[in-house]
Amino acid sequence: MSSIGPSRLDDRRTDGDVFVLDIRPEQDYRENHIPGSTNAPVYEELQRGNLDALDPHLSGLPDDTEIVTVCKAGVVARKATTRLQEAGYTATTLTGGYAGWRQYEQNTVLYRVLSALRTLGR
Repeated sequence: MSSIGPSRLDDRRTDGDVFVLDIRPEQDYRENHIPGSTNAPVYEELQRGNLDALDPHLSGLPDDTEIVTVCKAGVVARKATTRLQEAGYTATTLTGGYAGWRQYEQNTVLYRVLSALRTLGR
């Protein structure tokens, strides 16, 4: 399963070469989200295993741009990524989900430690 870290997503998002799909509930999205992202509130359905819940949103997605899926912590977004790939889209999952994004934005010690560990693991 393909994944992308918050700092890399930020670089690519700024360059405009990814489409960010936030699958969290609408209320969560309204409270905070990655700038420029689009909400498809199917988190609960995907969490229950209903991958088809994403299908009504497919027509609004670009088919010529990589789609990065975002959920709360990155687990349910993997299901969205799988469904998108099955439907022929190029898709990847944001590592750590929106929680990881917030850690990145705030440049927390936790984010810096996890980033360093990932770098060492390469």
